[in-house]
Amino acid sequence: MSAILEGTPDKRLALVTGRAYPELAAEVAKYMGIDVLETTAYDFANGEMYVRYTEPVRGADAFVLQCHTDPINKWIMEQLIMIDAMKRASARSITVVAPFLGYSRQDKKHLGREPITARLIFDLFRAAGADRMITIDLHAAQEQGFFDGPVDHLTATPVLLDYVRNNVPMDRATIVSPDAGRIKVSEQWAAKLGNLPLAFIHKTRDTTRPNHATAHGIIGEVQGRDCVVVDDMIDTAGTICEAVRTLREAGAASVTLVATHGLLSGPAVERLRNCGAREIIVTNTVPVPESKRLPNMTVLSVAPLLAAGIRSVFESRSVMHLLEGLPNDMRPRNMYA
Repeated sequence: MSAILEGTPDKRLALVTGRAYPELAAEVAKYMGIDVLETTAYDFANGEMYVRYTEPVRGADAFVLQCHTDPINKWIMEQLIMIDAMKRASARSITVVAPFLGYSRQDKKHLGREPITARLIFDLFRAAGADRMITIDLHAAQEQGFFDGPVDHLTATPVLLDYVRNNVPMDRATIVSPDAGRIKVSEQWAAKLGNLPLAFIHKTRDTTRPNHATAHGIIGEVQGRDCVVVDDMIDTAGTICEAVRTLREAGAASVTLVATHGLLSGPAVERLRNCGAREIIVTNTVPVPESKRLPNMTVLSVAPLLAAGIRSVFESRSVMHLLEGLPNDMRPRNMYA
């Protein structure tokens, strides 16, 4: 297979990847019927990075894929260097593909003298030479306005919904929003799963303590119900495990956790192991190594979603149809990551 996908008229697609999670890029390329363009990349002794593409990319529509995983600052910097290399190699257009966008949760100021790092990240990519961005399930959809260019904001909901619909009992299910900020997404889930009942957990967050929130109560009926908690990410799992505890104390029959980004930092795995959740469902927007996987954890692949999004952008077609599901030719050959 070629590493360049020919288009019409006179369009070429080049997919490149950083070193954070090349397996995902290889899977995306497989769905698209191309190869990942080979890249030479290494670290200098002092930690600086070097990147060079081994084939010409002049005039190509380049898609630079990098997963913002641990160590997150290194991989963001590598992606910035890759964009700069693409720009100086005369790529026709450069699209950043960041399945999970680092720093996106810091999208507003809670206290004085705080940064808005979500805006900073978008500015850095734009300054490096990016023309466009593709990402999945931002912490807040309005962050798209931070980028001075098009942002294709994909959602993993179709991938997650297909699995939940077929693997979680629906006859006594209730969709639960873990906080007020996720109510709109939870409403969409409830509607797509047959107008299921909806509940949400009222909680407050201590801005002086990272990854810490306290649940105060539940609005909605959860007693005897199979609760499905829908969130955007699981980082240290403190707040999501608090949600499980709150729901179980309120009489929930079972609790299933669903999140797009399984960051699973620090004590997350141990907390999830002991929280009493029926199942934990995440995607591979960041790598989830075997050492972090639990017997009741399911990791779904976003490769077909990314492949469909990249193809739509390359062919100048809308990505809105991906909100309803994947195209037939992008249906997962293996839905698990």
